[in-house]
Amino acid sequence: MAPELVLDQRAFPAAPPDDLDDPHVIVEHDWSSFADLGQLSNHWDRPGWSNGRRAFYWMVVPRSKQLISQARHCQQHLDRLGMDSVPDDGLHITLVRIGSLDQVSTAAIERLVGYVEQLPLQAFRLNAHPLAGSRSALRFSVTPWTPLVELHAALSEAGRHANVPGGKPTTRLRPHLGVAYNNHARSAQPVVDAVSELRGLAPVSFDVTRVELVELRRETAAYRWAVLRSVLLQDADRLA
Repeated sequence: MAPELVLDQRAFPAAPPDDLDDPHVIVEHDWSSFADLGQLSNHWDRPGWSNGRRAFYWMVVPRSKQLISQARHCQQHLDRLGMDSVPDDGLHITLVRIGSLDQVSTAAIERLVGYVEQLPLQAFRLNAHPLAGSRSALRFSVTPWTPLVELHAALSEAGRHANVPGGKPTTRLRPHLGVAYNNHARSAQPVVDAVSELRGLAPVSFDVTRVELVELRRETAAYRWAVLRSVLLQDADRLA
């Protein structure tokens, strides 16, 4: 059973949707939360995430040409906003922070991967719905949430067994897939209006058949990473 998500002002949206599996509920909740914003902040103005900083994370990295094409279409349509587009090979769903490089040893990484490889984690299919946003980014809503919440909880528990620092609790998880980052403070309304023009696009489905343990770094206006280990999820072939 997926852990219960709770109201948390540090998350966005602060409250989770009423249903973690109903696409309509999730998409409308994401949109209404974004549309209610008055201001957008500079995504890169983040204490602790200066250029060159590196940390270990678990991520989902979609390998879908259709998803890349959809993201590119949205980015090109919104080019007039001057945001920092996520590159084709930079699309990702952030799951669990493991720890910074100075906190996590190679032995701890091996221990962690060993735990995760033994977990009965099932492959699953997601949908990416254009388009909504957060306080500092534009992003696809993803549905359903339950498999991602369960995966986050399992990876977090493995981290506790491996004695790595870890990150935010599963109760704060708000799954999403970013397509562009806002790079200066501005009024939200013109951005909301522009994004609303894309909400009629059909969702794109993609399969989650593995999780990647990456060394994540921030560059000038992008997140980049090196995949250190990739763990295949069970029954991945049934989605083919």
